[in-house]
Amino acid sequence: MSPATFRRLINLWPPFLFNSIRVTALAADWSTAQVALRLRPWNRNYVRTQFGGNLFAMTDPFWMLLAMHRLGPDYYVWDKAASIDFVAPGHEDVFAHFRLDDATLDELRAAAADGGKVLRWFDTEVVTAAGEVVARVRKQLYVRLKPKAR
Repeated sequence: MSPATFRRLINLWPPFLFNSIRVTALAADWSTAQVALRLRPWNRNYVRTQFGGNLFAMTDPFWMLLAMHRLGPDYYVWDKAASIDFVAPGHEDVFAHFRLDDATLDELRAAAADGGKVLRWFDTEVVTAAGEVVARVRKQLYVRLKPKAR
């Protein structure tokens, strides 16, 4: 599936659609993704700020998806662990940017070359339009070269 088609489909996925989460950009080579979470009356928490579950959901699948597509079918790629640090209340729309560069891909390939598992942390800041950090999310990926590809 092309990144453009995937972007259109994931924006219709109920957890994103009903919580005002939108993938606004997805690079043709799967190297970057940009995601926005609009603050709406139906997705605010009790104190009228961004709901923490939505802040996490907007970042949840992207490191895994970018790595899966960039590494290709010879690798297993799974989410292994995650954490979120709420830094400031989100009183407005927020954004997250993901960039999986070639150097990181080379590191993952080299570390997985012997068939062993590789665990790697990726960090993302969720920010306002002005760049104020609302949350910091860490995701740990599990990467392993599939047996037939060794």
